Amino acid sequence: MNEYLTETSEQTFSTLSLAQSNVHNYQDLIDLFNATFSKTENTVLVKGAHEPIYIPASVKHQSHRIVFAHGYFASALHEIAHWCIAGKKRRLLEDYGYWYNPDGRDAIQQAEFEKVEVKPQAIEWAFSCAAGKSFRVSTDNLNGAPVNVQGFQEAVKLQVMQYVEYGFPPRAAEFIKVLQRFYQTRELDLGAFADESK
Repeated sequence: MNEYLTETSEQTFSTLSLAQSNVHNYQDLIDLFNATFSKTENTVLVKGAHEPIYIPASVKHQSHRIVFAHGYFASALHEIAHWCIAGKKRRLLEDYGYWYNPDGRDAIQQAEFEKVEVKPQAIEWAFSCAAGKSFRVSTDNLNGAPVNVQGFQEAVKLQVMQYVEYGFPPRAAEFIKVLQRFYQTRELDLGAFADESK
């Protein structure tokens, strides 16, 4: 963390209410994320009114924007997790250049969805633990082919345990520390993920 970031984070941590942090207020996530990454990565977290989306910087908006859905805390964590995985080139593309088939996917589409969702959901789980919040995997296909939720949950669990053992992507690791500091939670270890996700 550079000197500016440390100073900015100090100011942010001191101005955010610890009482609010126990409520898991989405505004705290916005403030924490923006204090950590707005200068170093030119990226801000924004509450959206509709579906989540990542929008690269443009003439109209000079910062890249991670837009999360409806002020949902979990949506913010999930969208940050996607951003933490995306490489530099993908962060120049709307929604990182990924396809997305909405609810109602067939079995093949669902298998593809789950394959690309394992890593972001593993990081989201770690963020949730760092924020002292419960986590549930999301297969996001209520109206489509039957889903093996337990199998997907196991894949996410295996991935998060690998991250704990071998290291998270750098931006994810940095934000985990920010969340731990603000929510005053313990360091992540394998035991935090030993049980099924809640």
